[in-house]
Amino acid sequence: MTQHPLSVSQDPRDPGFVQDPYSFYADMHRASPVFYWAEYGMWCVSGYDQVNALLRDRRLGRENRWGAPLNPVEGRGHLSDFDRIESGSLLEREPPAHTRLRTLVNRAFVSRSVERLRPRISALANELIDALPQDQSFDLLPSFATPIPLTVICELLGVPVGRADDLLDWSHAMCEMYVPNRSRETEDRANRASADFGAFLTAHIEDHRHNSADDLLSALIAVRDTGEKLTDAELISTCVLLLNAGHEATVHQTGNAVKTILDQGGDPRRFFETPELAAASVEEALRFDAPLHMFTRYAYEAVDLGPVTLKPGEQVALLLGAANRDPSAFEAPQEFRPDRTDQKNVSFGAGLHFCIGAPLARLEMQQSLSVLFDRRPDLLLEAPPRYRDSYHFHGLESLMVR
Repeated sequence: MTQHPLSVSQDPRDPGFVQDPYSFYADMHRASPVFYWAEYGMWCVSGYDQVNALLRDRRLGRENRWGAPLNPVEGRGHLSDFDRIESGSLLEREPPAHTRLRTLVNRAFVSRSVERLRPRISALANELIDALPQDQSFDLLPSFATPIPLTVICELLGVPVGRADDLLDWSHAMCEMYVPNRSRETEDRANRASADFGAFLTAHIEDHRHNSADDLLSALIAVRDTGEKLTDAELISTCVLLLNAGHEATVHQTGNAVKTILDQGGDPRRFFETPELAAASVEEALRFDAPLHMFTRYAYEAVDLGPVTLKPGEQVALLLGAANRDPSAFEAPQEFRPDRTDQKNVSFGAGLHFCIGAPLARLEMQQSLSVLFDRRPDLLLEAPPRYRDSYHFHGLESLMVR
């Protein structure tokens, strides 16, 4: 692609940008909501209306119909295990495969199904708070934000919670593949994690097949064994996606939300006094500091972005975190306002690939944060938290509180 006047250079690993991408987004909203991000080598869209529309536009999709991009020196042979899992993922498929896979898992994640998990989430939150230190600082991410979504998704799927440490290690290694300018070491680590994750699930699925239970994995195994709707590879990929996505973003968002709420000062319980207030506060936290900032699509046909027309095969980056702060869509977008009447964030995406786990993530945050601030209303930040160098996943390195 030739250089364009709207080309912008911004190192996504620059420390200032990592800690505050919103200043860059504000500049782009003023200059051009559609711009070419030189470091990524693709066009980006930051305006709310256009991002929302493109998420629903069927001329764009997740599948790379032109094959995996090759490293000109080494190719992707060293990523065979990672690519094998990714290629069967619901997230990377388009209809009709996407429709078939999503239908199989959707029932477990609709709002009325996840609502029955509220007591379990509340009990987990209380257990974890009981174990928090009383008179010293501690990191809220591993002690509270991580165990709740990880335990819930393991129990929902039917995977041993006792393997949580392994699951976390594998998930983190695979997610590092989306960090810009990744190293060969990162790729090798992700491939090893993919191989280990796949081997663990293969063995566990075989054991589960003979010891069925009332969980999602048993339901998926039954589908595989009684028809041709789900292949073995798709079963593995689906389980990996649900386990990774079922906790990774929620951990980031829980940490971001706690930081945001504590930054407001005063009694945090005012944001969670009723279920309605809790839901509104979580929704505003999702808008204000989202856990996922970039979602890419391939153009399947020519798509007019305004200043440029995408050609088939080109990628476009939809900047969710920027769209959520668009001043043309939100009043005072830089302010945390749970009572805002223009709430319409795109943190879970939209259209065909709207996050299947959104109802569960919302419930986990509403319930866990309500319990946390009810039990610990005097929680204070020990030091200004710092975000991890992991754009486009946007989460904290740690969250030290006392």
